[in-house]
Amino acid sequence: MSVYERFEQVVVLVLSAVIAIIVVIALWRLISGVYSLLVVTALDPLDHAVFQATFGMIMTLLIAIEFKHSIIQVLHRRDHIIQVDAVILIAQLTLARKFIIFDLKSTDAMQIFALGFAVLVLAVAHWILRERVPADREDG
Repeated sequence: MSVYERFEQVVVLVLSAVIAIIVVIALWRLISGVYSLLVVTALDPLDHAVFQATFGMIMTLLIAIEFKHSIIQVLHRRDHIIQVDAVILIAQLTLARKFIIFDLKSTDAMQIFALGFAVLVLAVAHWILRERVPADREDG
């Protein structure tokens, strides 16, 4: 392994540790936030604002976990870069989170259209990558 590859591995380990710390803190805040919303203040979990806040926090945590997982794959595979399909899936999760926390009353139609178009583009890119991968494996 070259010096630069070792450097990449160290960077991946440090990033992984930092993201793990962020995930633990986010999980703690999620648990305390849900407890506060549902038990202490006795808010209705079916209330739209409570639902948005709760699932927005959950999606943020899932995005961080998926991001950490994609970084860890670099260590195990000894790849030099994160796989494009992992980045696309993380972007799709991020857009899903955005739609969950969306406030339709304060958002204009153009922003909704742009986000919908981004979802479509990411879905097409993901589909193209999935269709291409088996063909690459059969040729090699």
